[in-house]
Amino acid sequence: MPRIPLTWLAEHASLPSDASALQVATDLSRVGLEEETIFGAQVTGPLVVGRVLELVGEPQKNGKTINWVRVDVGPEHNEDADDPQDPQPGAERPSRGIVCGAHNFVAGDLVVVSLPGTVLPGDFAIAARKTYGHTSDGMICSGQELGLGEDPSGEDGIIVLGRGHAEGLSAAPGDDAIALLGLSDEVVEINVTPDRGYCFSMRGVAREYSHATGADFTDPVTTVEVPTPAGPGVAVQLHDDAPLPSGPGCSRFVALEVHGVDPTAQTPRWMARRLTQAGMRPISLIVDVTNYVMLDLGQPLHAYDAEQVVAPIVVRRARAGEELTTLDDVTRRLDAEDLLITDSDGGEGARVLGIAGVMGGEDTEVSPATRDIVLEAATFDPVTVARSARRHRLPSEASKRFERGVDPQLPLVAAHRAAQLMVEFGGGTIAPEVTDEGTVQQPVAITLALGDAERVVGIEYTPAQVRGSLEQIGCTVDASGEDTLVVTPPSWRPDLTLREDLVEEIARLVGYEKIPSVLPTAPGGRGLTIAQRARRDANRALVEAGLTEVASAPFVADGIFDAFGYTEDDPRREAVRLLNPLADDEPLLRTSLLQTLLPVARRNLGRGAESVAIFQIAGTSIARGTQARSPIPAASQRPTDAELEEILGALPAQTRTLAAVVGGASGPGSWQGDPAPWGWADALDLARRAAMAVGARLEVRQREIAPFHPGRAGELRIAGADGGSVVVGHAGELHPAVVAEFSLPARTSALELDLEALIASAPSVVRAVPVPTYPLAKEDFAFVVEDSVPASAVQAAIVVGIGDLAEDVHLFDVYTGDQIGDGKKSLAFSVRLRSAEGTLSAEQIGEARRRCITAVETAVGGVLRA
Repeated sequence: MPRIPLTWLAEHASLPSDASALQVATDLSRVGLEEETIFGAQVTGPLVVGRVLELVGEPQKNGKTINWVRVDVGPEHNEDADDPQDPQPGAERPSRGIVCGAHNFVAGDLVVVSLPGTVLPGDFAIAARKTYGHTSDGMICSGQELGLGEDPSGEDGIIVLGRGHAEGLSAAPGDDAIALLGLSDEVVEINVTPDRGYCFSMRGVAREYSHATGADFTDPVTTVEVPTPAGPGVAVQLHDDAPLPSGPGCSRFVALEVHGVDPTAQTPRWMARRLTQAGMRPISLIVDVTNYVMLDLGQPLHAYDAEQVVAPIVVRRARAGEELTTLDDVTRRLDAEDLLITDSDGGEGARVLGIAGVMGGEDTEVSPATRDIVLEAATFDPVTVARSARRHRLPSEASKRFERGVDPQLPLVAAHRAAQLMVEFGGGTIAPEVTDEGTVQQPVAITLALGDAERVVGIEYTPAQVRGSLEQIGCTVDASGEDTLVVTPPSWRPDLTLREDLVEEIARLVGYEKIPSVLPTAPGGRGLTIAQRARRDANRALVEAGLTEVASAPFVADGIFDAFGYTEDDPRREAVRLLNPLADDEPLLRTSLLQTLLPVARRNLGRGAESVAIFQIAGTSIARGTQARSPIPAASQRPTDAELEEILGALPAQTRTLAAVVGGASGPGSWQGDPAPWGWADALDLARRAAMAVGARLEVRQREIAPFHPGRAGELRIAGADGGSVVVGHAGELHPAVVAEFSLPARTSALELDLEALIASAPSVVRAVPVPTYPLAKEDFAFVVEDSVPASAVQAAIVVGIGDLAEDVHLFDVYTGDQIGDGKKSLAFSVRLRSAEGTLSAEQIGEARRRCITAVETAVGGVLRA
């Protein structure tokens, strides 16, 4: 996110004299450049110019010599806070006494003094304090203490504004040093969207400020003198053997030489200050100039030590096995898609100088001994640069700009601007020869009907507003017929490729505030829908049972299906594969909520949890086959019904699912003993709790299905519309192989329910049940049935047989063994009988028992166990 110092912005756009950072940020936000942060003045308080009257060196016991200095800081600030009994040189003159450890100044020099109450960068407050036997009443400042970097003179010490008692100096004791040094500058940090890469420069932001306020804008490109080259300079060859569909990796390469730069030349203080304000660290004159021009114009530059470069310079793709040690001192193995800058040291294109548009190599970087420079200013393909920067995890200021698009008209101008600044502050000469290889890609014209803006945005725009807005952003607008324009975007706006892009610019510049906000009217009194209430009820039921809700990302790896033990024909293997996944090792969308919930359980256990009891309500997706493809309808009109049907048919089958995982101890231990562990019965009970919370009833049948234990899991069903039953989930103990795969406690159990189907099966109207006023009667039955008969079928037969007297039927025991024979099982039910008309007699209870036994025998062949 670029930082915009207001004084720098004011060089290209006319800012009001009283403009504040907040006001500038507000103006920029009107054209889509959102404020991120505002940085106030670097220094506040009384920072003044002082003249050194006298100084006395005082050796200390630690071998260090400090200076006791008397400084004239002007009539308004000359106060003596030191001990009056201490003999002080210059005490007869109004001054302040300050202790200073630097030695690069003498009596008569003008220096910068921070008086008590000053706050320096880093929130460093200055106060009078006792030290070295004196009361130091302030501080004499260095450039680093003021956030200005090293002194341009190269001396190690405080800032010396003027030497001796020379006349005609631009400052006097007591003058405001904050204004003198530009330390009152405010800085606005803005957020730039990916399509507005030109705003990563002062030039671009100043243009947008002009659009927002109508202020005069001076394009800095027009102020750069670009002489006619005397001929080609350093030989450059553009060889891109693997261009992308968007074009070659490098479409233009400018090389310009500068000879005889003074390697000891210092970066001017104003430039170093601007770089610091913009968030960059000043390094050396050559590097600082390239960074300054990049920040100002938006064109990244790279400077090579000319003595280390062997012509010709070759731009090509990487070869197998090539490596590069970049400027951050990291050796990187290059990829065949990387675009490289190479030279011919050892053969044509043999030595790698840098990754194009990302970062240079250390072999040819400028050093303190560099005198001759080759300046590179190029136009690189955004996709190529972005992929290389991400592949090598090497984001840079250059790559930020290249991957968003750089003005292809800038390279020659930017190279000359940087060369002129180097010569101005470092001496030397600019070579008259310039290499300019490649071509400038011209923007493609766009046809725009005058009524398109009104049709898309929904409000009326006059022809003058349409044409004026487009010309304001730099477009060339020609008429083609009475109601049609042919618009050619400017070179710095590669994002303008469609008529909708132009419409967006018209709406932006005329003003988003002109578009009325129409909010839908919310109907009153409806509250939550039935489904919303049901989801909250199911959530609350599991929370009250002691589980914790978690959130897991919906992405899974290819190997998850094998880890869960799915068969090859299991429909849960039909996962949606993402074209651009967040992580390469998780390219699929989950088809079961347990696929992402079990890893969450493993992560919690790995971080110290002794047991797990978690649940989640989220979506799952199953693809509709590998051949399902969604059409892409045209943006010019509403999709047809046939297109919409085809789109919906290609979408994956999605549903909202509830899943839970429980394992380990079901509660904390105590002196009374350890709690019971979670088990398969708890998973079934939790499923029933969730179903009861939404008003549905589950039927449980034994079923073998991954990832559950083959003998300790059940299939969960609900009554279907046709009188049968529909599977809505499964619950039980997880398979031991799955438990081991995810490092879970022994016999960890789980459940998974199709919550949407469960809610849909619940009755929409809940009927109130009268409170019983007569006592109940209890009867127990144990029926021997075939092993294949589900308990739910026996339970249903009991209810039918007893009729209205059956208040509740509950299965409390299942037995298999030698006493009842092979292939059979005993199901024991507890039945509660009650009548709404009176107390049940012994005859009524006996009749109900007989009806129950007969019904079970008739329906499922069950025999009452003796």
